[in-house]
Amino acid sequence: MPVRSRLACILLFAAPLANATVSLTTPRVERADTPGYVDVDRPRFSWIVHSDTDGTVQTGYRIIVTHRGATVWDSGDVVGARPFDIEYAGPSLTPGERYEWRADVHTSGGDASVASHFDTALDEAGWHGARWIGKGDDTLPAPLLRKTFRVEGDVARATLYIAAGGYADVSIDGKPVSDAVLGPGFTDYGKRVEVVADEVTLTPGEHTLGAELGRGFYGLTNPNVWHWERAPWHGRPRMRALLRIRFRDGRIEQVISDASWRVADGPTRLDDLYGGEEYDARLALPRAWSAASELPAPAGRLVAQVEQPIRVVDTLDATAVTEPVPGTYVFAFPRVMAGWASFDVSGPAGTTIVARYGEKLLPDGTVDARDEHHYFKQGFQTDRLTLDGGRVRWHPRFSYKGFRYVQVQGWPGGKPAADAIAAQVVHTDVAVTGRFDSDNPLLNWIHGAAVDTMLNNLHGIPTDTPMYEKNGWTGDGMLGAEMFLRNFDADRLLVKWLRDIGDARNAQGAPLLIAPNPGWGDVRAPTWHSAYVFIPWWLWMYAGDRRPIEEHIQGIARYVAMEDARSPEGIADTELGDWVSPETDPGGENAPEDKRVAATAYLYGMERATAAMLRLVGDASGAAPFDASAEKVRAAFNQRFLDRAAARYRGEGDHGYRQAHNLLALAFGLVPDDVKARVAAGVAADAKARGDHLDTGALATKAILPVLTASGRADEAWAIAIQTTFPSWGFWRANGATSLWEHWKLASRSRGHYFLGTIDDWLFGDVAGLRPLEPGWRRFEVRPALTAFLGRASAAVMTPYGEASVAWRKVAGKVEADIVVPVGAEAVVTLPGSPRKVLGSGRHKLTAP
Repeated sequence: MPVRSRLACILLFAAPLANATVSLTTPRVERADTPGYVDVDRPRFSWIVHSDTDGTVQTGYRIIVTHRGATVWDSGDVVGARPFDIEYAGPSLTPGERYEWRADVHTSGGDASVASHFDTALDEAGWHGARWIGKGDDTLPAPLLRKTFRVEGDVARATLYIAAGGYADVSIDGKPVSDAVLGPGFTDYGKRVEVVADEVTLTPGEHTLGAELGRGFYGLTNPNVWHWERAPWHGRPRMRALLRIRFRDGRIEQVISDASWRVADGPTRLDDLYGGEEYDARLALPRAWSAASELPAPAGRLVAQVEQPIRVVDTLDATAVTEPVPGTYVFAFPRVMAGWASFDVSGPAGTTIVARYGEKLLPDGTVDARDEHHYFKQGFQTDRLTLDGGRVRWHPRFSYKGFRYVQVQGWPGGKPAADAIAAQVVHTDVAVTGRFDSDNPLLNWIHGAAVDTMLNNLHGIPTDTPMYEKNGWTGDGMLGAEMFLRNFDADRLLVKWLRDIGDARNAQGAPLLIAPNPGWGDVRAPTWHSAYVFIPWWLWMYAGDRRPIEEHIQGIARYVAMEDARSPEGIADTELGDWVSPETDPGGENAPEDKRVAATAYLYGMERATAAMLRLVGDASGAAPFDASAEKVRAAFNQRFLDRAAARYRGEGDHGYRQAHNLLALAFGLVPDDVKARVAAGVAADAKARGDHLDTGALATKAILPVLTASGRADEAWAIAIQTTFPSWGFWRANGATSLWEHWKLASRSRGHYFLGTIDDWLFGDVAGLRPLEPGWRRFEVRPALTAFLGRASAAVMTPYGEASVAWRKVAGKVEADIVVPVGAEAVVTLPGSPRKVLGSGRHKLTAP
């Protein structure tokens, strides 16, 4: 039992406050609710404390873990205020078993308890010889697999474990075993293969376990510029399955995947993540089945799918159906989304409907479904549905599209009704945990569009456009990571993707441009590769999760040291700089400026972050060289690029004054103190001279408004934020946008891209004034900086301690603020004209004088 001081003992067992109510919610293991496949040796427990008494603090806890009624681990009474990531410290857990746990929590306001359970992952023996199976040829139709089995007796619990190369759409007696789609999750299958576990209901009698296998990225056949069809682990779809049945009389039976299963080509004649699907309803019931083929296992080790499943999260009705060309019908939906169309149609057998998806329309009113960059050789965003003579209700199962419009040709019987096609929104089912609101409609629109656009780009990884690429570009995810963590329960997804980045490193330790990766994009781009360095730190700051740092710090240090070593005299270089600044090609290109400025600024930031993470894990001696390298880079950066007389940063080949150079220098803390104010003034002056417009691409857009605000130029930040002419967010809105675009120009290739939407960071951190000061929001700041320009603003984030929020408004010339501090956290509040206040847990109402 941990040693406690006399004072701690007094606090732990102090009498509760009179009439106080304390409760616990959200019991989690490994940050998930009742996870069914926990594959770590030391699972972590968490809960959230709620109290109706201000100032309540957690003083201690006791965790008891049991298995079949027997205690496995009893932590004893532990003094501690942290309610999350409490590590299991008992004997090794048995694979493939359910464990119950309970937390008895002590607070200054009383005691409370919460209970839940989790299941451990299977070891190899636990798979009971289950084989990887599929079909034995390389033909395109998606295979159907089935196995008939009998249940004799009352079932207490049945669990289905599935791993797949590609996707597995699994059913029992024709009913889906879960509402997850496009799963299990996508990885570098040569390194890791994800497993999902679902509880299923079985009654006595005969049952059929069935699966349809989709190709996903594992078996992609459409030749493309990223060479997914040539990935080292590429192969035909396959599955490994185990159904474990526990009977009330204590018996356990297993149904495993092996050659006793039957296989047939199904009605999905082609599935391609980029091209779409071909479905023939006449073949829904195969006539001939044969023995399934045993296939080699993917080389990657089996791991838990830690990220949330992808699901259909919404269904949208069409707002209009037009006929721009005779016989061609276009369904319009309320907004740009990621997902698919759901069809309800009747017609003669053999009728084929062709559906093309797009985010925008061509001048003639038809859908823009062009592959303008010629990324794909065999189709793009197109489904083909062949009817069987009856009513067909169908939607794709193994591909998703980015779209607002669906164009159909070959529709039987004339113009379709508006309800003949619905749009289903499909993405990783992260909870939306953040909120922002104000009395400015444009800011509210920006936030709403940012949320929708980010969700449209979450499919097991953060992606680059659901229409065109679907790839996990490291720079894009790096730019969006803080937005994801403020707005969503996204930490598990980012933890998973960070492992993908770690898997996708070259022999020298540098990440590649996309992750997972088929062997493409091995170029120097520290601006993009910085995702491997910054995301672990942000997971620590926003989610309080230290394990990603511990898991990756050696790889991070190796990469950053290598990047420093290949930067002569401290000056780095990159293939990718401030991408898609306003004057660039709308298809995407670098800003017309010296990319070494951005590369060196990012190198400096990575060195500082690496040193901080090494110190965090107790390696001060390892941190020292990175601190020294950072100082060397800072000196070289200023010597090479700083024009002291003009107080601006210049590079070779720049086209005029470059906002990005100066913003990145300020954002990373590279500017000498004696010229910092003048450099910031130069950015503001340049924006003012452009009619209060930014001139930034993806990298510097994230910095411009926070840097101007922090430099005392909130007025210019505000003027840029509310612009409605090119280039600005308001320009998009004025031109009918429902989402964020990939470029500032109207000709932007994609209208479903988030990396120019990082103004959302500013909305939370400066407009509402809510930002973390310590890891996990244990201490956070409330400092609204735009009260001169707005009447009210509010924001909320979900922290590991519970929800933290602020809502401020101006009343009779004064600023009032309602602030919620969760139990275990502390808020440092500075309202305009008021001294700083430090608030403990509870609901607080403050008024500035």
